[in-house]
Amino acid sequence: MTIRMRTVHTADLTPADLRAARELLDAAFGGDLTDQDWEHGLGGVHALLADDTGLLLAHGSVVMRRVRYRGRWLRVGYVEGVGVRPDARRKGYGGLVMAELERIVDHAYDVGLLGASDDGARLYTVRGWRLWGGKISALGPDGIVHLPEEEDSTYVRPALGGPLDLGADLLFDWRDGDVL
Repeated sequence: MTIRMRTVHTADLTPADLRAARELLDAAFGGDLTDQDWEHGLGGVHALLADDTGLLLAHGSVVMRRVRYRGRWLRVGYVEGVGVRPDARRKGYGGLVMAELERIVDHAYDVGLLGASDDGARLYTVRGWRLWGGKISALGPDGIVHLPEEEDSTYVRPALGGPLDLGADLLFDWRDGDVL
């Protein structure tokens, strides 16, 4: 079987591409992907891995966000919607998607960040992503909101901004639904 990676902005995805990606992620997350989760992965660059018949095997996207770190706002390549079809797991497809997303992060953003489930964390840690150790908050409509539930699942990949102090505080931009 031949596999092919496509890297494409949301604006250039067809309705069929978007439908296939959403269906893949619904299956990959066992039906737990909300509409807001899906929307969080739109508006950026998607990595789509398909077989020679065009069947989508894996997906991930990176979208731009902002985070305040040590008094300055950084451009974040925030990784979203990484998933592999349940019947195509354990073949390295998630790693191929991550390699493409990491290439984008490394060359276009100050830092890469993502929120990982317990099941997904190993994929990221074996690739060098590090668990953030500092306080995590978001700038909400009513001010700063501490997000302690995110402090054991937020992973970082330094990029153009250079090395980071993993114990420093992070203040994320706000978005509806799950902030991170």
